[in-house]
Amino acid sequence: MIETSVEQSKEQSVEVSVDLALKMYRQIVRIRHFEEKVDYLYKTAQMPGLAHLYAGEEAIAVGVCEALEKTDYISSTHRGHGHCLAKGASVDRMFAELLGKKPGYCGGKGGSMHIADPESGNLGADAIVGASAGVATGAAFTSQKLNLGRVAVAFFGEGAFGQGLLYELMNLASLWKLPVLYVCENNLYNEYTYYKETTAGRPEDRPLAFGIHTERIDGQNVLGVYATTKRLVRDIREGNGPAFLICDTYRYYGHHVGDINREYYRSKKEEEFWKKERDPIKILGKWLVEEKDVSPEALTRIDEEVRGEIEKGLEFAKAAPYPDLSEVSTNVYA
Repeated sequence: MIETSVEQSKEQSVEVSVDLALKMYRQIVRIRHFEEKVDYLYKTAQMPGLAHLYAGEEAIAVGVCEALEKTDYISSTHRGHGHCLAKGASVDRMFAELLGKKPGYCGGKGGSMHIADPESGNLGADAIVGASAGVATGAAFTSQKLNLGRVAVAFFGEGAFGQGLLYELMNLASLWKLPVLYVCENNLYNEYTYYKETTAGRPEDRPLAFGIHTERIDGQNVLGVYATTKRLVRDIREGNGPAFLICDTYRYYGHHVGDINREYYRSKKEEEFWKKERDPIKILGKWLVEEKDVSPEALTRIDEEVRGEIEKGLEFAKAAPYPDLSEVSTNVYA
């Protein structure tokens, strides 16, 4: 089913400098090429395990993380590569983690679904649906009690609306006015099922029931995501309690890299519509060219530079050593 946002935030664009817009463009392109390379690594049997690709959803991670301070927290999901990169992770150590190499962010033992980078405020990805909300809400509680002034962001998909944990957390966050932003990335499908077949009513009505300020926006427009997040984070940091942001988006690939033949639950026509009409790279690129007089050649150079960065990062990871066998239980807690 082809679906775009039903309700939009009033603030869908914001005056940003050309430098900031180009920075966000580069980040979106970096995530896209990283994910395409991960897909290649899986299909050529160079990567152990599966990965859940973020391609198509990049504007959300970039727009949200660009509106945060480095010391602010994020918690992520099984589809978390984009969040990691947007918050400051480097592609070389990301690739190392995916290939099980020692220089990876978790020493090669976390893999695709459990990458964490505390130095950049990334508290880690989690393979359990909705668990990121628990991590972020806990971090927000800590920030409040210790007067750290930090905001915590939880990224999760619309499938988390089926997890009772989320409702317990929203209840506490609202009662205690915790500095947390819940970001729901609604890519329309709970694995292989259209979300309206599993989620009764309007998703935005659920956080509203807990008295949490809620907005629903176009997740493909990074300028709108950035502007909305900037405003919500400012209000949260001022002590006004949590907020909930639903970003309508779309994943270009399957639920995971092995989900190749998808026509039994969504059509090729639908996929092509989103890639052609709703691509975040095209949307921002068009704005830069038409509104800010950035040359198409400048955008092409960014693309080429990022491709070079991706290739260099992958070469680093391939040449890196595996962790020693003596470290098999080091920093493993469960």
